[in-house]
Parts: sequence; C-alpha cells; structure tokens
Amino acid sequence: MARQQPHRGATASLPRYRLAVASRVLAAVVGGYGAASLLGAVLAAALPLVSTASRADGVLFATLLTFVFYTAAMVWAFSTRSATRAWLGLAAVCGVCGLLVAVLPRPG
Repeated sequence: MARQQPHRGATASLPRYRLAVASRVLAAVVGGYGAASLLGAVLAAALPLVSTASRADGVLFATLLTFVFYTAAMVWAFSTRSATRAWLGLAAVCGVCGLLVAVLPRPG
C-alpha cells in the first residue's frame, strides 16, 4: 500500500496547531488554577456571611467546590472554539472573583 503524502498546507499549519494546544494547556492549568483559587477565596469569605456556617465550615466547603470548578475549567478550556475564548473566559471569572474578594469584608 502506497503511503499518502500530507497536504502541503498541513505542514505549514502544524506549528500553529501546536501553539494553540499549548495555549489551551496553559489556560487550563494556570488560568483554571487562578480562577479556582479566587473562587475559593470568595466562597470562603461569603459563606459565613450568608449562612449559619462557621468560618471553618465555609473554608472546607469552598475548598471542596474549588476542586469541582478546577476540573470543569480544565474541560471547558478544551471545549471552547479557540484558545482566546478560553483565556478570556477564565480572565473574566478571575476579574469578577478578584473584585468580590476586594469588596467582601475581611473576617476578624
């Protein structure tokens, strides 16, 4: 059986494809971690304010939810149409959570 030659345009777009995959991996790992950390901080600060839970329970519950969010963020980063959308979506989550962390009152 004869081996087919790749399309000429396929070899030119290979570095671009690899860069897009690398960008998605970075968005999933770094952006997802940042978004999950900020979301955990918001939840840990907000849960004792809106419920009868103690601060320790709020931190525990927030930490457990960040694992779920981090996994969802990783899956979402690879399911978007482009790496740019993944970065923008995670940046938006980080921005909103960062603002909420700055606005919520500090326990103490």
